[in-house]
This record gives sequence, structure tokens and C-alpha cells, in this order.
Amino acid sequence: MNPGVIGVFIPIILFLITGLVLVAYYYFRFRERQMLIEKGLDAESIKQFFESKKDPHRLLKAGIICIFFGIGLGVGLMLQDYLSRDYYVPFSLFTITGIGFVVANLIAKKYDSKETTK
Repeated sequence: MNPGVIGVFIPIILFLITGLVLVAYYYFRFRERQMLIEKGLDAESIKQFFESKKDPHRLLKAGIICIFFGIGLGVGLMLQDYLSRDYYVPFSLFTITGIGFVVANLIAKKYDSKETTK
């Protein structure tokens, strides 16, 4: 296939997928709220329900995961340059990012336990 044709389809597919994700997000959010109303909940209890779903430490978790992602990428690139193997980048990226998820979860639990004891 001609690379020029592929180059034209890439932005089209990007916008289609982005639009599909946004439509699905708003549709399922609407359906969730509609189901809560059908159960007979009033506006105040719906507000409390959505506030209870928010994670106060989501930015902390995202930051920790991003840091570990960067460390994994750096370690993988260094190992690839040093050992001349192509599989070190994805291996270290997934492994160290997975460790980042575990660390972020443990730190968030630590902060949650501190908040519940207050």
C-alpha cells in the first residue's frame, strides 16, 4: 500500500477513535445517572454517590506511575544501547511500570489509613 494513503488515514482514524471514546464516555455516564434516578434516589444522594467514587489520591498515583514509566524507559534504552538487544525496552518498561502501579497503590493505602484514623 502507498505510504501516502496510509498517511491520510492515520489522522482520520485518530479523530474517529477519539470521537468514539468521548461518545461512549458520555453515553455511559448518562446511563449511570439515569439508572440512579430510576432507583428513586434524590439529587442529594446522587451527589453523595458521585463524591464517594472520587479518589482523592488519583494525581499522586498518576505521578508515581509516570515517574516509574520514565525510569523504565530510561533503563530499557540504556540496556538496549549497552547490550544491543531490542527486547530490553518493552521488558523494562512493562516491568518497572508494573512496579510503579504496586508502589502507587501501597502509598495510596497508607494515606487512606492515615485519613481514616484521624
